[in-house]
Amino acid sequence: MTLMQEVHMPPAGRPRAFDMECVLEAAMLLFWEQGYEATSLAQLRAATGLSSASLYGAFGSKEGLFKQAVEHYMKGPGGATGVIEDETVSPREAVAALLHGSIDMQADSSHPVGCLIALSGTMRAPGEEHAGVRAAVAARREADRIRIRACVKRGIAAGELDAGADIDGVTAMIHSFLLGLSTQLRDGVAATTLHTAVDAVLLNWRRS
Repeated sequence: MTLMQEVHMPPAGRPRAFDMECVLEAAMLLFWEQGYEATSLAQLRAATGLSSASLYGAFGSKEGLFKQAVEHYMKGPGGATGVIEDETVSPREAVAALLHGSIDMQADSSHPVGCLIALSGTMRAPGEEHAGVRAAVAARREADRIRIRACVKRGIAAGELDAGADIDGVTAMIHSFLLGLSTQLRDGVAATTLHTAVDAVLLNWRRS
């Protein structure tokens, strides 16, 4: 049974007769579980209740639907990474909240395991057929990288890290760990083990 059933489209000029949030939620969960390339239009139609005409009319293409599903994800579960910008806590506490909070979100059984951004984008294949999809998820990863880097710089300014600390290296350490959580969780590594791993990573967040 689909999350929603399509209603006949109203005359031109009137609002679409479907719930956009429900459609994006259904598409998000499907892309999250299977990835972009493995998700077919037939599956998207079944999950959203939309016909091909309605899907293309609303989103233009499968890629258009994916990009909006990514935005929907970032407003919901994916928003867990936003804690890295919290300047009311120490930089180290912000990093801890980012990593521990991401584990809790990605391990939540109410949705697919892992992170949609880390798991759903296509790999670089010959041609540019999926260039827009790769660009969409790469942009989200870059946004996280920038926010983590800013937190590392705050850590240096606050005296938590040495003034000569390698900002890009520390940023890469944290961001690589964040992205790797999805693979670990999909492989069945327990969330408790990953929380312990976060504590080990944070041992490196200190002055020499």
